Amino acid sequence: MEAAGLEWLLGPMRQLASWGAAAAMVFGGVVPYVPQYRDIRRTQNAEGFSTYVCLVLLVANILRILFWFGRRFESPLLWQSIIMIITMLLMLKLCTEVRVSNDLNIKRRSFSDFDLNYFWHWSKFTDYVQCVLTFTGVTGYITYLWLDSSLFVETLGFLAVFTEAMLGVPQLYRNYQNRSTEGMSVKMVLMWTSGDTFKTVYFILNQAPLQFSICGLLQVFVDMAILLQVYLYSSYPQKPTSHTTHPASTKAL
Repeated sequence: MEAAGLEWLLGPMRQLASWGAAAAMVFGGVVPYVPQYRDIRRTQNAEGFSTYVCLVLLVANILRILFWFGRRFESPLLWQSIIMIITMLLMLKLCTEVRVSNDLNIKRRSFSDFDLNYFWHWSKFTDYVQCVLTFTGVTGYITYLWLDSSLFVETLGFLAVFTEAMLGVPQLYRNYQNRSTEGMSVKMVLMWTSGDTFKTVYFILNQAPLQFSICGLLQVFVDMAILLQVYLYSSYPQKPTSHTTHPASTKAL
């Protein structure tokens, strides 16, 4: 009788824990962008945020959604991609408006110019939307044609998570070039590390496709490498290779 009562209590608690983990997966990835969004709105300055972060995350999450059609995975991971795409579009909209308002004399560029020199440096938010829709349409059509190929589907899934896993590499390389982590938010890197660790454990425990777990571990490795740079360059400062200012991280500021 006592065991039955204990099971009655533990059942709902396990269900709540499962819901909590799912909610953390869906919304946890966008949390680091909330203070960045508010800061850009407050200062009306978007120079500290690289819109290439939005590009990489849009590509990665669009590919992940297409992968879902070929191989169904956990619903929270699908919703995470949808929420991330919406968040990146909101970030792009704000950054574009701020940049244009601060540079009134700059020549206007558009997606329809098809000028690779100004790719992802357009003057209107609608140009970014057109690019995203074009990419989605082309990759969606290709996926539709090759959906029966398990090799294509698995490759698509790997490209999706591998693209996202590489977000920290530019920051890692920039720190190495400058022999310094000045201008980089250590708190942000700690948020990456904790988030990526949680995400990887979630992948493993929920038996997500192997690509997710491998690339999750890669993300944690990159995060740890950046934290190691913080320790080394603060404990053993080295002469920087140049006197250029250090822009904010390309991963998730």
